Amino acid sequence: MSNTLRIATRKSALALWQANWVSALLQAQYPDITIELVKMSTEGDELLETSLAKIGGKGLFLKTLEEALLDEKADIAVHSLKDVPVQDADGLQLACFLPRATPWDALVAGDIKTIDDLPKNAIVGSSSLRRQSQLKALRPDLEIKLLRGNVDTRIKKFQQGEYHAIMLAACGLERLKLEQHISSVLAKQQCLPAIGQGIVVIQCRSNDAQTQALLRPLHDENSFAAAFAERSMGNLLGSSCQVPIAGHAEVIADGLHLQGLVGTPDGQTILRSEARGKDAKALGEQVANDLISQGALDIVKNCLNEI
Repeated sequence: MSNTLRIATRKSALALWQANWVSALLQAQYPDITIELVKMSTEGDELLETSLAKIGGKGLFLKTLEEALLDEKADIAVHSLKDVPVQDADGLQLACFLPRATPWDALVAGDIKTIDDLPKNAIVGSSSLRRQSQLKALRPDLEIKLLRGNVDTRIKKFQQGEYHAIMLAACGLERLKLEQHISSVLAKQQCLPAIGQGIVVIQCRSNDAQTQALLRPLHDENSFAAAFAERSMGNLLGSSCQVPIAGHAEVIADGLHLQGLVGTPDGQTILRSEARGKDAKALGEQVANDLISQGALDIVKNCLNEI
């Protein structure tokens, strides 16, 4: 194996934070290797005027990085798990799941502290149908307006008065030391997070056993188990950013507790299910099947037909 490890990463501040975090963890584990960041711009970074649901989903953030891995221009790629489709790309695998950070969503609203405190018909910025669905269920009067771009860009748009409030992942703000902008962190009963939210994963080629072995000391089994349950649920439901689907699993004394949600974009229908179990895959499928029995696949089909 070469003494140099190349990390493919997007150029956004948050992506670079994640890549540098992984670099530091690897450097501490292997002081003698040289680590290089291969910074790339993806289609998802460049197409900022349209909803992700209409242009192909969050996989647009991965395609360029995955091609770099397959072309052996990079050895690993670092991703936010919530951006990674539930089906692995051919020839690649998620080899390492890092410890989970805060998985919840944050409200950025200046002096306004909670969703309930927003004025009637307030404009809330978000690019997520999942957040839109749950916000509309809480406050049907809210107007959800498209918000794309990196974290700094989104905060700047809020500060310029385009929105009364915006919604972001709390962990992204925490990682970039922007916690001062958080008005409140939403409880999971208010807004269940995206599948995988708060988890950073490392992807590599499926046939690269040496790199997989290199990553093994960084792997967090609790993070993996929770993610496996969430992604098993999402896989059965046909999870994508075109459909308001949410899921969160946590490790408990006797296994895992998984909560799942499927909603309509207007928030008029919200289906929920939860279960406990020891087998992550079976637990995910159990929750998915319960949601399906409530009509989840009809919601999924209707959402996809509206794109």
